[in-house]
Formats: sequence, C-alpha cells, structure tokens
Amino acid sequence: MDVVAMHMSDGLVDAPTSLLFGAVAVAGLAIALWRARRELDERTAPMAGLVAAFVFALQMVNFPILPGVSGHVLGGALAAILVGPYTGALCLSIVLIVQALLFADGGLSALGANITNMALIGVATGYAVALALRPLLRGRTRGRGLAVVSFTAALSAVVAASAGFLLEYAIGGASTTSLGTVAAYLLGTHALIGAGEGIVTAATVVTVARARPDLVYLLRTAPRRAAPASASDVTA
Repeated sequence: MDVVAMHMSDGLVDAPTSLLFGAVAVAGLAIALWRARRELDERTAPMAGLVAAFVFALQMVNFPILPGVSGHVLGGALAAILVGPYTGALCLSIVLIVQALLFADGGLSALGANITNMALIGVATGYAVALALRPLLRGRTRGRGLAVVSFTAALSAVVAASAGFLLEYAIGGASTTSLGTVAAYLLGTHALIGAGEGIVTAATVVTVARARPDLVYLLRTAPRRAAPASASDVTA
C-alpha cells in the first residue's frame, strides 16, 4: 500500500475536473475572505495566525494507521472551532498553498481540489457538526462535552473531505481503479485518520478553552447559558 494522506497529487483527476474545482475553490475563498472580517478583530487575529502555524506543523507529521498506511491531521474542525468557519477556511488554504508551492505536498493542478476538500468541505462539515452538538456544552461537565463535540466534528470533517475527493474522482478520475475500490479503501482509512485527528482536536480545544475560553470561537458565539463564563467553568 502507498502512504495515504488527503493531499491529491497531479494526475488523479483530469484537467477539466481540476479546473472546475479550482473555480469552486476561488469562489469559496472569496466568500470566506468577505465573511472572515466579521470573525476577526484585534484580539482574535493573532489566534488565526497561531492556528495556521499549528495546523501546518501538524500536517507535516504522519502517524501510522495500518501496515504501510499513514495519515496526517487535516485541521479543518480544529480551525473552525477555534477561529470560526470562514477564518478557518482561509487558514487551511494558506497552509495548503504554502505546502504545494514550497514542499511539493499536493500537486499544483490539484490545488483547487485540495482546497475544496480540506479548506471548504472539511471546515464547513466540522463547524456544522460542532454547531449541531453545541447543546452538550452545558452544565458542570461542559469540558467533557467540548471534548466530545471536538472529537466528533474532527472525525466528520476528515470523512467528508475524503468524500469530496470521491466526488471529484467520480466526475473525472484519471486512474483505471474503480470508484468502488477507491471509495472502500479511502473512506475506511480516513475514518481511522479521523479518529486520530479527533483525539488531537479534542485535546487542543479543551486545553485552549481551559486557559482562554474567550478565544474559542464556538464558545464565544454560543448562547449565554451554554458559554463558559471563565476558564474554571471548562472542567474535564
């Protein structure tokens, strides 16, 4: 088996498909750039930079999943929970662009598809799941609730991002491998990767929330009764 990560290389999908999802990525990032202004201020802008740097570092580290198979953290749910979905999409996109241009991690022709999968689909799914589970962030055990929310959001985001690749492959896959074979292998593997990412995401978000709950976007935008008033409210 080859090493598996979410980054697509050149040649996995044909040129028209690459162009199509390049256009999707440009449109999505334009919307994110416009809406991110509502999420950022003088207090939270530095946090966005830290999140981008942290995700970049995490994506450079591979961890074993199965014999011959490894993966890395994508960071979509982590970014969305900490700095918001639109800012999170921009953070992931910057990471992907730098990796493609400076480290050849992901093909240039596939950059639009990679941004679509990880920065748009992954971030949006992670944040949507976190919002749906936000009622768990109540009461004296909201710290454990935050861990559950973060884990589930990260797992969902990774699987959704891999499903984005399957859509692109179904539209214009350039390999002779059948879609069913690719789907079974990719989704199964990324479910395991998602579980690993869920642990990393939960540990990171809970750690930040204990120290500075006001810097966690999901908590900052929650209804007053669900948001922790201070770091002491976020208990394990």
